[in-house]
Amino acid sequence: MALIPSQVLRVAILLSYFSILCHYKALDMPAHQTYGGSWKFLTFIDLVIQAVFFGLCVLIDVSSLLTKGGDSREQERQLRKLIGLRDWMMAVLAFPVGAFVVFTFWSLYLYDRDLVYPRLLDNFIPQWLNHGMHTTVLPFIIIEMRTTHHRYPSRSWGLAAVCCFGLGYILWTCWVHQVTGVWVYPVLERIAPLARVLFFSVMTVVICVFYVLGEILNSYIWDQPHTEKVKGE
Repeated sequence: MALIPSQVLRVAILLSYFSILCHYKALDMPAHQTYGGSWKFLTFIDLVIQAVFFGLCVLIDVSSLLTKGGDSREQERQLRKLIGLRDWMMAVLAFPVGAFVVFTFWSLYLYDRDLVYPRLLDNFIPQWLNHGMHTTVLPFIIIEMRTTHHRYPSRSWGLAAVCCFGLGYILWTCWVHQVTGVWVYPVLERIAPLARVLFFSVMTVVICVFYVLGEILNSYIWDQPHTEKVKGE
């Protein structure tokens, strides 16, 4: 039996994301006042994805409790749809985007923090909030993967969806630059146009790699006959 029920963990994680988003939106940062606002940053988009995902998980938990013991086929059908949407979000958005944000942020930060997180931001963003946006995302999503079995789509469809998300964000970033004349991230200001194309291509490959790693990790956790399963549905 789990030390803390998975339902309680999901509620706690959801509340933590609400707190992080509220504190982030309350920051008086110049970047929030420019074109695109917070939505031009992948970190903020990822926070919204994680909050929506865990909100959906909590909704499923509540719905499962309310329909437990009932014999309504319509309720069961609606619940299965919600579970299918949850599994799709985990596979295509929550895990790959979350892991990508953590990996790329800290890789660039350790190499040269001014490429992604200039020291000026320390005057606006406290350390705990920075870690809430760029660190705890990964352990939270791994906890969810460990406590609940998620059914992944076929790899081709999953990778296609991840690539669409990545391409959409790249186009959005380019559009923000077209309108404002400023790249969202300092690293893009420092490299030549051809290097930007290569950078975007490599980042797309990286997020696809994280999709495959998520699929492999999910299979390792739940497809091992000797591994004790934790009921998640």
